[in-house]
Amino acid sequence: MNSDQVLKNIAEDISSCKKCELNHSRDKGVPGEGPTNAEIMFIGEGPGFHENMQGRPFVGAAGDLLVELLDSIGMKREEVFITNVVKCRPPGNRDPAIEELEACNSYLDQQIQAINPSVIVTLGRFSMGKFIPHAKISEIHGQSIRVKGMLVIPFYHPAAALHRPSLRSVIEEDFAKLPTLIKGAARIPEVQLKEHSENNNNQAEQLSLF
Repeated sequence: MNSDQVLKNIAEDISSCKKCELNHSRDKGVPGEGPTNAEIMFIGEGPGFHENMQGRPFVGAAGDLLVELLDSIGMKREEVFITNVVKCRPPGNRDPAIEELEACNSYLDQQIQAINPSVIVTLGRFSMGKFIPHAKISEIHGQSIRVKGMLVIPFYHPAAALHRPSLRSVIEEDFAKLPTLIKGAARIPEVQLKEHSENNNNQAEQLSLF
């Protein structure tokens, strides 16, 4: 099965998914969009009001800022794949719950496998947490980290700049570094995350490079 068909099947599954309680407040599922051969994949947190109505990711104010940030480094929205860790809107735009993240995890894994991007840019702490559990975004944003063979670059979510204007310059600086980070991808070594037992899962996992 080709990548286009895989992504189409995922989108259809999401539209009728009942794996968690978010299906009760869903108008439209938001699987994501972009070319199936995208080199860069942006992963946000969850759909907001406008995304829920349109079935497309990042179409509200945060989406406008994301397009502006991409334009500033010579990239177009149409060139990248954009999705979220949660495919349906959490009510009131609250943080996604653990069970909701777990319910959507297989969809995101299938999307990553189908697209096979060279770089994954996480937007916000919940998408970062999928690849780098329990790290602090304030400490590792804007750094390239290779985890399980994937180059992951954690950024703040664009919405953070809308709620905290002081973060806008930080986000702009991180995006300005993105082309250089991508060019240096081959030099980034694999990082090993320390494994913890379930009894210690409240302890922060530390990256070997810190």
